[in-house]
Amino acid sequence: MDEPSSSSYPSSSGGKKKRPRSPGHSDERPVHTTQIYTSSLEDTLTFSDTMIALQLMRTQFPKLEKVVTEPFILQSQLYSSVKDRTQVDRDLESLKKDKVLRVFKLNTGQDDHAIMFMDDYLKQMALAVKRSRGKDQDGTEVFGWFERYVIHLKLEVSIDQRDLFSLLSLGGDVTDKHITLLMNAGLLTRQLIDPNMYWFSIPSIGPVLKGLTQGRKEILSLLNRKKYKEMLLSSLEKTRLRFSPLDVRFHIRDLIGSGHIKTVQTPTGLLVRISKD
Repeated sequence: MDEPSSSSYPSSSGGKKKRPRSPGHSDERPVHTTQIYTSSLEDTLTFSDTMIALQLMRTQFPKLEKVVTEPFILQSQLYSSVKDRTQVDRDLESLKKDKVLRVFKLNTGQDDHAIMFMDDYLKQMALAVKRSRGKDQDGTEVFGWFERYVIHLKLEVSIDQRDLFSLLSLGGDVTDKHITLLMNAGLLTRQLIDPNMYWFSIPSIGPVLKGLTQGRKEILSLLNRKKYKEMLLSSLEKTRLRFSPLDVRFHIRDLIGSGHIKTVQTPTGLLVRISKD
């Protein structure tokens, strides 16, 4: 995926900036990686620039033991980190159009969206395709069609059946079996309310989504048991979660951005508190 080095994107701080490449374009990681891993969440809680926030949160993505998934960022986490949500939405649209990243609707029962850099998504997709082709099934040519004609042309979170068949047919004769292969590989999910619509999905993310839901409940339950329904951020981020493979930092960013918790500056440090309805 070649992109002009002169490309620019709208910056949250105003004006135009050269758009950084998707992390997969280079072996370079964002600067100060060691500091990001070792410093407290309070030190890297907010950013002034959408792309910098995305790159640093990608670097901070927890290392999962039993699940193979490339880093992703929740849209709620981005909202918690860059205060101007309108600018965040504009930046995401620009980065999607430039094919730097993709946004996915998550099957959590809530209005959750994940952001994944395009190169990371293509790596995740390649693993899913490799597993599917290893099953010695007919029709696996559809995976090549999907990457070549669908992924790079259809940039929204969903696609209707007519458009899906039309784009895939640029590669060959499409059958329902081809669509089933894409769904079984975790690349598409049929919408419940409209069977003619499909969500684009991240393969093998199911166990992580279960942990996302359980981790949210665990942290909120912990805070609700406190007398004033609050804890110092420095204490909360040391908590070991029992029901989520994701770390506390991942969940705290998510819960702040979704409005379930808020932070309050105090003389003793940043306080995390349950948001009142």
